[in-house]
Amino acid sequence: MHNYQNCRPKLLVIGDLMIDHYLWGKTERISPEAPVPVIDVKNESEVLGGAGNVVNNLVALGAEVEVASVIGADENGERLRRMLDELGVGQEALIVEEGRSTTRKSRVIASHQQVIRFDSETRTPIDPQSEEKLLERVKVLLERGIDTVLISDYGKGVLTDSLTQGIIHLARERGIRVMVDPKGTDYSKYRGATAITPNKKEAGEATGIVITDEASLREAGFRLKEELELERAIVTLSEEGMAIFGDSMQVIPTVAREVYDVTGAGDTVIATLGFVRACGGEIDEAARIANAAAAVVVGKLGSATASWEEIIAFEDALHESTTEFRIQDRETLAKTVERLRSEGKRIVFTNGCFDLLHLGHVKYLEKAKSFGDVLIVGLNSDDSVRRLKGETRPVNPEYDRAYLLAALEAVDYVSIFDEDTPLELIRIVRPDILVKGGDYRGKEVVGREIAGELRLVDFVEGRSSSGIIRKINDKGE
Repeated sequence: MHNYQNCRPKLLVIGDLMIDHYLWGKTERISPEAPVPVIDVKNESEVLGGAGNVVNNLVALGAEVEVASVIGADENGERLRRMLDELGVGQEALIVEEGRSTTRKSRVIASHQQVIRFDSETRTPIDPQSEEKLLERVKVLLERGIDTVLISDYGKGVLTDSLTQGIIHLARERGIRVMVDPKGTDYSKYRGATAITPNKKEAGEATGIVITDEASLREAGFRLKEELELERAIVTLSEEGMAIFGDSMQVIPTVAREVYDVTGAGDTVIATLGFVRACGGEIDEAARIANAAAAVVVGKLGSATASWEEIIAFEDALHESTTEFRIQDRETLAKTVERLRSEGKRIVFTNGCFDLLHLGHVKYLEKAKSFGDVLIVGLNSDDSVRRLKGETRPVNPEYDRAYLLAALEAVDYVSIFDEDTPLELIRIVRPDILVKGGDYRGKEVVGREIAGELRLVDFVEGRSSSGIIRKINDKGE
């Protein structure tokens, strides 16, 4: 991954700002006054919501952020300004309109479930004077230098048709990218933007196409791109990733994880897409990273953000879940062991040829894994096996043997060694527990002095690679 942690792009977020207010508690009884749960509120919190959640996500990624919006001359408006101040967000294009209510959404959360939401807001379009002021200030910001404009439409009246078109025109005139998270079913006001990011349901409603399969998704995506004169239409597909429509359709898959709350996932997607593109990343890489960021936030409760540390950890976890990753050379294994020790893991090591993997091998490895948290297997290379067992062995080449071992649930990592003994590998791993077969009772065990403890495990009687080879040869004769 490109080192985006050191990138500091300047982005302008335009849209409906609001405050997300949360009341956290638990419920254990029903009210005697009415058949409703009684929530025992333990604490409450407030965060920026709507377009403000896009701001939150950009700040978490390390961007420099300017915001453009219209709020009310009220207490919630003042509170919202203070929240932006605390984040270090520029407010030069934040307009106050008399008689308008700043949006505040209050959610009651009991036992990790949202029970009810109540809103205080104005949803009518902003007045023409506010629109004119906002457009003038956006123009000044664009002329000073903005890398990317993000339009976050929550349908609360800030993004009128004329204002949205005016912003897109000003940005495109200056060669500045405009990315839109749309609202409603009429997307005509977004015409000429660089990209829009509706979810599958929204894309279907906007095009009148019921998206049920790849063909209908393709039709809807390209219709959006062509009718709105976009460079790209990007349709988010929840746990399936996202589809990008440019010259062709490209689906960037993701990996599903446990979902606690989808609140704000779309904000995270457009913020991450905009950040990565502003830093020079290609669209497919931006989409992949945005998928990972969204997966992080849906695993949290309430409007949430994803830091680079969390995104990288999520992608590393996906990478580490692959069989190929678990086959490691010594340099990589040394780093892996260092990380495992920092996490307090109890490391188990064993070794062998594991030619023609069979039941005895699997049971032996399962028993070895039971002694600790992580099992690392040292595997004799082909040359090492030949020196130990003769020119006819191994039957399976080293990579095949390593892959089969790494695919076993009991095995965490496999490393191939070329020496006659695994001593050098054991010095790298410094296992808490060294496991050998029961046939080593009373014998000297290589690396015993390095390991914290030695455990001997008996093999399953009548199961061996040599026995299988003899049976095959006997049948061949």
